Amino acid sequence: MQPEVATGRTQIKSASAREYMAVTANPHASTAAEQILARGGSAVDAAIAAQLVLGLVEPQSSGIGGGAFMLSYRADDQTLYNYDGRETAPMAVDENYFIRDGQPRGFLDAVIGGYSVGVPGVMRMLELAHKRDGKLPWKELFQPAITLAEQGFAISPRLYQLALRMPRVAVRPAIRNYLFGQDGKPLPVGHILKNPAYAETLKELAEQGAAPFYEGDIAAAIVDAVRNDPQNPGVMTRKDMADYQAKMREPVCSAFLVYEVCGAAMPSSGGTTVGATLGMLQHFPLNKYPVGSAELTHLFAEASELAFADRNTYAADSDFIDVPARALVAPHYLAQRAKLINMEKAQPARPGVPGEFAGKRLKAKSPEMPNTSHLSVVDKYGNAVSMTTSIETGFGSRLLVKGFLLNNQLTDFSFVPRDAEKNLVANRVQAGKRPRSSMSPTIVFNRDGSLRLIVGSPGGSRIIDYTARTILYHLAKDMPIAEAIHTGNVTAIGYRVEVEPDALTEGELEKLEALGHKVVRRELNSGIHAIALKDGKLLGGADTRREGSAQGR
Repeated sequence: MQPEVATGRTQIKSASAREYMAVTANPHASTAAEQILARGGSAVDAAIAAQLVLGLVEPQSSGIGGGAFMLSYRADDQTLYNYDGRETAPMAVDENYFIRDGQPRGFLDAVIGGYSVGVPGVMRMLELAHKRDGKLPWKELFQPAITLAEQGFAISPRLYQLALRMPRVAVRPAIRNYLFGQDGKPLPVGHILKNPAYAETLKELAEQGAAPFYEGDIAAAIVDAVRNDPQNPGVMTRKDMADYQAKMREPVCSAFLVYEVCGAAMPSSGGTTVGATLGMLQHFPLNKYPVGSAELTHLFAEASELAFADRNTYAADSDFIDVPARALVAPHYLAQRAKLINMEKAQPARPGVPGEFAGKRLKAKSPEMPNTSHLSVVDKYGNAVSMTTSIETGFGSRLLVKGFLLNNQLTDFSFVPRDAEKNLVANRVQAGKRPRSSMSPTIVFNRDGSLRLIVGSPGGSRIIDYTARTILYHLAKDMPIAEAIHTGNVTAIGYRVEVEPDALTEGELEKLEALGHKVVRRELNSGIHAIALKDGKLLGGADTRREGSAQGR
């Protein structure tokens, strides 16, 4: 698998405000969100405007051809709402969808083309959230993206580098003609890129709502592109598009120190796995171990691997599979799991048996890729949004339709449906099912129920550790949020401990290895965007590993 390439780091990016703030993965999107907030829009309004711009300026990561999870906190009723806009599998698939000649397909062979495309969920989700939590007219939220698509924007160094270095980007004529020159090379940094087709798509959606996307000409174009892809056609139908529904689910909340950490419900595995990691860590004297120490890194790695053992075993679409989500973050269960952590030695992580769960599960990985986007918003009314959005791998399926890219989210299912003994994998492909995700939009509350932190990240399955580590450093180690984001990443998702070059000194790395960890030093390309609420201020941080910004007033 080819992870999204790192494109360098900048100085710490922070902002302070008192009225409202938006933090997104691109300054154009942050500006659009801030403009909506300045006009009295809600956090959901701003998130919609930002998403529409993100689909234009960072098409490799997210867009209306993909899916998303949103947490929306409404101050008026002090309630947190969880919107599920995850893609669904077409009804013509079965559990052997990714099996060829008795073997699972190669990842990139499965990704590129119509075969990997799930029914996109973003537009239905945004429409549902706006009807419940929006303040400004739906049509008004589209104007920033329409204007930018018509007038054009300068290709950023990041977009250029990803077009250059991600594998097999220019394999279909539409995307090749859009992002590449006649010489076959990506259009250069600074080139003004216009997208009139996307502008026309947005105008139609602005006027008519999401209906054309799922039942009209846009739906027809999506299905045509999927089914008639010349090299890797899929099986999506017009009925699959028309039948798609965004869902509202109960958020997953768990305790961490004096805080309540809330995340998205299944099929997002983020809520349970972030919560479980932090829930185990709170049983240790965190103040005793400094950031960058082998001891704190060891603790984090061990807790993460235990949480991932459960995640890989139990997490799936709860509409299809019995998932013990609440039990996975129950205090007594996490206390038992924490006792498995030995401060003197790394231990193999095995799944537990949460609650009274007795179902048989087979642990299986899914080739989830790190090309996603996260945004955090707080409005002047006290509402907040944490939203993670994705088309899966960089540039998705490489199918460009009406100005936007289609996802390849079906490859987030396990390619292997059963083991040799015919035991079923929870995250196997099924008709109408939503693939498991690691997207981890998170909102943290103080003990009195007030907002404390809005946070999340892209990064494939590493999203979970990026998010948990940021929460740990900010809330347990009292690091300013922008500094916590900037500090070197550490991930441990089941097979090794990965650390960024500046995360630990050579001496601390040697200590970590002496505890029995297999350690790999590498750049870890997170995109953490967060807003902390403290002392009456909104304190924003944008990840220095990407091109995002925090803007507010």
